[in-house]
Amino acid sequence: QGHLAESGGGLVQSGGNLKLSCAASGFTFSTAEMTWYRQYPGEERMPVASIPPFDNPYYHDSVKGRFTISRDVGKRMTFLQMNDLKVEDTAVYYCRARDSVGYMYWGQGTQVTVSS
Repeated sequence: QGHLAESGGGLVQSGGNLKLSCAASGFTFSTAEMTWYRQYPGEERMPVASIPPFDNPYYHDSVKGRFTISRDVGKRMTFLQMNDLKVEDTAVYYCRARDSVGYMYWGQGTQVTVSS
C-alpha cells in the first residue's frame, strides 16, 4: 500500500519562498510519476507541477518560472521549491503518486498561506 507524507507548508509573506517535501513509501518510486496539486476552498484540486520518471517536468502556466519540482530517488523524496510566492498561491498543497500500473496515492495535504 503506497503512502505519502508531506511537510514544509506554513505562513510566508508575498515574495517569499517555501520548499515542500513529500516522502514516499510502499511502491516503486523510481518509475512513478509524481505530481503536486493545490486546492482553493470550494474549488477542484488542480495540478501545478509534475515530474514523470523519464521525462521533463510539467508546470502549470501560473507557476512557471517560480516553482521547481524535483526528486531524490535514493531518498524517495519529491520536492516543490516555491519562489516569489503570491497571495493567489494560498491553498492546500497535495502530493500525488501514480505508479507504473496506474495506481494512485495521495498525501494528506499541507497548508500554504501567503500574506500581503
